[in-house]
Amino acid sequence: MQKLFATLLGSLLLSLGINGFLVPHHLLDGGITGIALVLHYYTGFPTGLSLFLLSIPLCIYTWFYRRIFFYNSFLGLIIVSISIDWLEPLRNQFLLSIFTSVLLGGIFIGLGVGIMLRYQTSTGGTDLLAQILSEIFSINIGVIILIIDGLIALAAFNMIGIKSVLFSCLAIFIIGTITSLIAKPYSH
Repeated sequence: MQKLFATLLGSLLLSLGINGFLVPHHLLDGGITGIALVLHYYTGFPTGLSLFLLSIPLCIYTWFYRRIFFYNSFLGLIIVSISIDWLEPLRNQFLLSIFTSVLLGGIFIGLGVGIMLRYQTSTGGTDLLAQILSEIFSINIGVIILIIDGLIALAAFNMIGIKSVLFSCLAIFIIGTITSLIAKPYSH
C-alpha cells in the first residue's frame, strides 16, 4: 500500500513539476522524460505517451534480466505517463519567471522521483536504469540520475538552444540534489 501511495504522490509531483514549470519555458528534464519533452516540443506528440513508448525497451530488458526492477517500476511508468498527459492543462497556469520555474520544477520533480525511489518504485526510464547502475556500482542513485540527465540535456543543445540547455541543466541539478536527499542510497 505504501508503494502505491508513493507512486501516486510521486507521479503527481513529477507531473506538476514538468507541466507547471518546465514546459512553459521549453525546458527539459533529463533522461527519457527529456527525450519525450523534445519530441513534444517539436512534434506535439503527447509527452506521457512518448515516455511510455520510449521506456518499453528498458522494461523488456528488466522483465528478462532484472524482474524485481520491472515489478517495481512498470506501474510507476504507467501512472506517471498518464498523469503527465492528464495534467497537461497546467502548462498555462503558472506564468512565472524562468528562474522561479526552474527552482519550483526542480523541487517538485526531485521530490516526486525521490519519494518513489525511497519506496523502491520508479517511473521506469532513466530512474530504472539508475536503479540498476546503483545496484551494480553502489553509487547514490541521485548522482547517477544527475549524470545521465545532464548528458541528455547537452545532447539536445542543437534543438533547444543554449539558454534552454543551461536552465535545463540547472533544473536537472536541482532534481538530482533533491532526489539524492529524499531517496535512500541503495543497500545490499
